[in-house]
Amino acid sequence: MAAAKVSFKITLTSDPKLPYKVINVPEEAPFTAVLKFAAGEFKVPAESSAIITNDGVGINPAQSAGNVFLKHGSELRLIPRDRVGCL
Repeated sequence: MAAAKVSFKITLTSDPKLPYKVINVPEEAPFTAVLKFAAGEFKVPAESSAIITNDGVGINPAQSAGNVFLKHGSELRLIPRDRVGCL
């Protein structure tokens, strides 16, 4: 039987055009893997990036993708470190 999957729409906030990618992952996948994959898709360094909600709430990547989906929903934002803490 196939593992249940969750889908995230991740927007790159550092680009004025606000490009996004839709990523489908198994719900038990570690969210760190989702962060690394999304950063790779946008060609930004994963080690210095963060994923936040549309409300600006930071997401702890030390949990499963399913937990993040249940707590925060499917629409998230990727911010490279040079933008972290900027208004």
